[in-house]
Amino acid sequence: MRLAAHLAGLAAVTTLFSGCTMTQTLAETVAPPLPSAPVAARIDHEITQLGHTRNDPYAWLKDENWQEVMRDPSLLKPEIRGYLEAENAFTKARLEDTTGALRETLFNEMRARIKEDDSSVPSIHGGWAYYTRYREGGEYSIYARRPASDAFNPDGPETILLDGDAMGKDQDYFAFGELEASPDHTLLAYGTDTKGSEYYEIRVKNIETGEDTGVLIENAYGAFEWSATGKAIFWVFRDTNGRPSAVYQRDLASGEDTLVYEEKDPGFFVGLGTSESEEVIFISAGGHTTSEAYWFPADELNPVLRLIAPRQTDNEYSVTHWDGQFYITTNTGGAVDFKLVRAPMTSSSREDWEDVIPHRPGTLLLGVHAQKDYLAVMEREGGLPRIVIQKRGDEARHTISFDEAAYDLDLDGGYEYHVPMLRFDYASPSTPDQVVDYNLDTHERILRKTREIPSGHNPADYVVERIMAPSWDGAEVPVTLLRHKTTPVDGTAPVLLYGYGSYGITIPADFRTGRLSLVDRGFIYAIVNPRGEMAKGYQWYLDGKLDKKTNTFKDFIAAGNYLVEKGYTRRGHLIAQGGSAGGLLMGAVANMDPGLFGGIIAAVPFVDVLNTMSDESLPLTPPEWPEWGNPLTDEAAYQTILAYSPYDNVAALDYPPMLITGGVTDPRVTYWEPSKWAAKLRAEAPKAGPYFLRINLDSGHFGASGRFEGLKETAIEYAFALAAAGQIDTVDLSKPE
Repeated sequence: MRLAAHLAGLAAVTTLFSGCTMTQTLAETVAPPLPSAPVAARIDHEITQLGHTRNDPYAWLKDENWQEVMRDPSLLKPEIRGYLEAENAFTKARLEDTTGALRETLFNEMRARIKEDDSSVPSIHGGWAYYTRYREGGEYSIYARRPASDAFNPDGPETILLDGDAMGKDQDYFAFGELEASPDHTLLAYGTDTKGSEYYEIRVKNIETGEDTGVLIENAYGAFEWSATGKAIFWVFRDTNGRPSAVYQRDLASGEDTLVYEEKDPGFFVGLGTSESEEVIFISAGGHTTSEAYWFPADELNPVLRLIAPRQTDNEYSVTHWDGQFYITTNTGGAVDFKLVRAPMTSSSREDWEDVIPHRPGTLLLGVHAQKDYLAVMEREGGLPRIVIQKRGDEARHTISFDEAAYDLDLDGGYEYHVPMLRFDYASPSTPDQVVDYNLDTHERILRKTREIPSGHNPADYVVERIMAPSWDGAEVPVTLLRHKTTPVDGTAPVLLYGYGSYGITIPADFRTGRLSLVDRGFIYAIVNPRGEMAKGYQWYLDGKLDKKTNTFKDFIAAGNYLVEKGYTRRGHLIAQGGSAGGLLMGAVANMDPGLFGGIIAAVPFVDVLNTMSDESLPLTPPEWPEWGNPLTDEAAYQTILAYSPYDNVAALDYPPMLITGGVTDPRVTYWEPSKWAAKLRAEAPKAGPYFLRINLDSGHFGASGRFEGLKETAIEYAFALAAAGQIDTVDLSKPE
């Protein structure tokens, strides 16, 4: 019976190309005016869990050999590939082709804002200045170095270490992972991913001869560290389920791998890092809310691991080596917004931890960066970041401050540990990125670079606002707005409302050149920081997860309604956009208030929450139970997730037009989630939409590789947004008959 049903489903799928059916005439199939929407076969698939039974009629879209497909997308079952190709053909004909001229214009605008032969500010290490640059027209970065004495001389002598354009030329997908020179700067280790599945290969190149040394490490997570001796590389292994689960030592002379650490709990991912002092290598293991760390001297081969503190549920910590001690950022002892403690390197217990910066409710401690005589502390208060500097042996602190209403700030590397210089990156929605070197002794700021916009950009032409939108329970939700100074605030402007809202990740008020193509056409670009992020501290995150997850969705809707109330726009004139967990947000708000939105862009959306959180084999499922709950064992978690999971709550609602994307090799949000969601939307709400599904058949979570290929995908999304806002009429977004 199952086989017969499957074959019937396969027959249904194979009739979908160009939207024709077996009953159509030959003439109709040869030149249809436009393809109709594909209709996926419905094959009953019952799932019984905690005494509850549900039917998932599109479960067949998940290839049971998905692990192999991640590594080789050509292995995808023909019937699944056929359906996805039919969806892509529909989207191309109905959306991409009908916005062709506009998409080309948008692409050319966005490309014209990119300095094609751009280069990074060099980072100085061991007598060399390392940097990346692009050639005119190049898709991928070139990694190069010059002598440190010529660090800031663009005409100084250059050695090209890796040429991304040459390496990615014949690949459907190409991305660099980590790149790092050996301690004596004679070798270069680097990772590459050619599938988008985030399985990296690590190779080692002789810098002087340019030759590959023959070192090949496979199934790597991308993270690695050199031994201080230069004789070994410590690297993170990614298992068959895609989880970073172990650390190995690769002996470069023998080619042998020795296990250093293995994590047995599938809910914990393994990480690896070297201290700024380069004296210590850390191995971390952690889930979303629990962590544990070990260390060993960087020059120790076949190391003996030293525990910093044993794992405790819902206790997090991260470690920096400074002034001969460990400085630890932690939430131990009820420090919700984290505090900074220190401990002797001989300690392996929290009992030895001494407060350096005590817990301050409302001031979120994000992390620290060490230079020999200074410690830089990243904080966020009132939604805005800042850097606080402390000198060794001196309790006095000073703050690096900024004046704009909303901005983004990040600490960067750039100098060796003994140099009293700190590098940071600054930007705002209207101010292009700046790279600043800060003299820790004199407090002098040296502007090393401002992002160049070749087609021109005047920050004074734009208005940046930061408002607080009251949510359903009175909580104030931060919203950052960017608009052109000529855009009226009278309810006529369309708004692109962007949101994420999970894992404590706060979407920054940064600068993105692509947004200007919407803003210059009269859009207001709005970034919402709902609960589930940490814009207002760690409690803001806690209030948007597990059984409080719906706060995230309600906050986003409240922000949209507040913009309507204040005259920025009107109902049905907001285009919502989010990706990954932000795609979950898109699916949830579509179910809760579809009439608020004129369109929805859901990129690689995490919408099949109940099924995914019930599948222990998927890479992220066990580590994410602390975020969403475990519906395999917890009845309350099952009911909570079932109540909001977008896929499980699709109904006959008047959904707005949607553009939904995914990638076949995506290990984070598997391709079948957006595919199943689109199929169910079309089946349950056929007179709403329309729904456009676009699946990358050769890439993963981050879409097409290459800086210009990525712009083409953004151009498709923005063309859809303009069409959904009624600003172009070349694409038919009317409801299906």
